[in-house]
Amino acid sequence: MIFSIPSIQFFEGIAEALDDVSLRRNRSGARIVVMTFRKVNAIERFNSFRQQFSNSLKLTDAEGDILVEPSSVKFIFGGPEGDDFERLECRFEIDRDDHWERFMRFMHRYAEANGMEYGDRKE
Repeated sequence: MIFSIPSIQFFEGIAEALDDVSLRRNRSGARIVVMTFRKVNAIERFNSFRQQFSNSLKLTDAEGDILVEPSSVKFIFGGPEGDDFERLECRFEIDRDDHWERFMRFMHRYAEANGMEYGDRKE
């Protein structure tokens, strides 16, 4: 097996740091993933205009690539003037069990490589 550091990319070659992930189910049983990024390297480096955007989120680990087409991407702003970037929320659904299992293997690797751990959300 080839060792690969798990990464998440909106733009080819620009790794992003995941700050939070929420796993949910909708009424039809589809699994919903919401990933939160408090900093987006592609934007901060102004590389988004020079790199190719594939309309998908690329998750890469030792098993290979997962290409996910988000159902929504929200830019949330705040601050006194309402123009300070706070976070980006990327949402997508996973309806097949084998895709869910593969996503969870990625998340475990990503969490381990980045010092993250699972915990219930504190309200």
